[in-house]
Amino acid sequence: MLDKISIALHSLRMENQTQKLGHFLGAARRKLGLSLRSVEANTGISNAYLSQLETGKIKTPAPQNLHTLAGEYSVPYALLMELAGYPTIEPQSPEPSVPQRFAARIGAVSDEEEDQLLEYLAFIRSRKKRLE
Repeated sequence: MLDKISIALHSLRMENQTQKLGHFLGAARRKLGLSLRSVEANTGISNAYLSQLETGKIKTPAPQNLHTLAGEYSVPYALLMELAGYPTIEPQSPEPSVPQRFAARIGAVSDEEEDQLLEYLAFIRSRKKRLE
């Protein structure tokens, strides 16, 4: 029973994904004032395929076609891949350095406070060396 529900939910999500992609592609094409036939002439992708993309009948569009359409419509390829339901790689932010993490923990400090913190840190380090 659970498997049938999971399959139904997945199908519904995929249907919604392809509808989102279709609506987006149709809107982009119309905004540029292009017909399906002119896009076919410019890209080599058949107008029947384009129509099926726009109506959401193609559940798994070919990435190379999405790449071609991204160029034709001047939209980001990654956006079309995401709308089509393909996994996309999020750019990873670099790991903050130790000083950045420390600064984030204590917040903004004045020059005087920074001097005092450095002085106290030097004191702690000197005590640690004496104990070793």
